[in-house]
Amino acid sequence: MDDRTGQRIVPETARRGDRIAASRYGNRPTMKDVAARAGVGLKTVSRVVNGEPGVTPDTERRVQEAIDALGFRRNDSARVLRKGRTASIGLVLEDLADPFYGPLSRAVEEVARAHGALLINGSSAEDPEREQELVLALCARRVDGLVVIPAGDDHRYLEPELKAGVATVFVDRPAGRIDADVVLSDSFGGARDGVAHLIAHGHRRIGFIGDMPRIHTAAERLRGYRAAMEDAGIAVADTWMSLGVTDPERVRRAAEEMLAGPSPVTAIFAGNNRVTVTVVRVLAETGRPVALVGFDDFELADLLRPGVTVVAQDAAALGRTAAERLFRQLDGGPLGPERIDLPTRLIQRGSGELPPAP
Repeated sequence: MDDRTGQRIVPETARRGDRIAASRYGNRPTMKDVAARAGVGLKTVSRVVNGEPGVTPDTERRVQEAIDALGFRRNDSARVLRKGRTASIGLVLEDLADPFYGPLSRAVEEVARAHGALLINGSSAEDPEREQELVLALCARRVDGLVVIPAGDDHRYLEPELKAGVATVFVDRPAGRIDADVVLSDSFGGARDGVAHLIAHGHRRIGFIGDMPRIHTAAERLRGYRAAMEDAGIAVADTWMSLGVTDPERVRRAAEEMLAGPSPVTAIFAGNNRVTVTVVRVLAETGRPVALVGFDDFELADLLRPGVTVVAQDAAALGRTAAERLFRQLDGGPLGPERIDLPTRLIQRGSGELPPAP
C-alpha cells in the first residue's frame, strides 16, 4: 500500500508478524520451538544455548535469530534441578531497613553470584515465629543453603532440613540448641575495648544502653561493659544499665534518666547503631559535654561535631565469610560445625575522647 507521497507503507500487523507468529508458542517458548523455527535438531539448539562446540557458524546464526524472534530464555531452574541443585540460597535478616545489613546482604549476594546462584532474602523483624516461617518457606522452595541472622534461641525446627542436606550458616548470633556454623563479630571484646577507652579518658560513671537481653550480641556487649568496669575496679550501679527494645522513645528515656540527678553519668556506651543515633539526639538537645562511644559505625558519624567514636564491625566481612563458608559446605567441604570470630575496630573521632565534665 502506498501513501500520497508514493512511499510504501508496511501495515503494523505485518511489522508485528514475528511477534504474532511467536504468540502461538505462549509466553514461554521452549527449545523445541526454537529448533522448529530454525529448522535444526533439539541437540543443536542445546549446544548453542549452553555455548558448547560442534555447531557451524551459519547454523548458530539461524538458531540465534530464532531465539531472538521468539524471546526464548533458558530455563535455569529445570537445568539445575537435573543436577540436584536449585542454584539459590536464602538470607534471613533481622530488619531489611537496618543500614547494618546493607553491606552484609550485598556481600552475600556477591559471593552467591560468583557461584552462579540467586539470593532470596527476607526479614524476621526480630520475631522468632516469623523467622521460623520464613526459613521453612525458603526450604520448601528447595534453596540449596541458608544464611540466617537468628531472632529466636531454639532452632531445632531446622534439624530435618539439615539432615536433608540444606547447608546452613548463622551470622551475628549463634544458633540455639543445635550445632551449626556461625560467623560472629567479637561483641564482648569490642564492648570491653570501647568502655576501657572511656575509662582511660577519666570516666568512672559510665552508662550502658543496649538491645533486648535475650539477643546474643546485646548480652555479649553488656558482658564486655561489665568486664571493663570490673577490670578498672569500678562498681556498677543498676541505674547505669538499661536494656530493651531499641525504640527511640525507650532509648531516649533511658538516656535522660542516666543524665539526671545529682550524680549523672559522664559517659555512655551505646550497644548498637540505632541506640547511638538516639543518644546523639539527646545529647545535642541537652548541650552537655557527655562522652559517647557506640557499637557499630553509621553514616555521617564522622561529620558530627564532635565526630562519634565507635566500635566498628565489618558487616561486609561477616556476610562474605558466611557465604563462602556456605558454598564450601555445598561443594563438599568440611562438615563439622565451626565458629568464626571476626575482630572489631575502635575508631576515635572525638566523642569518646571528651573528658568528664568538672
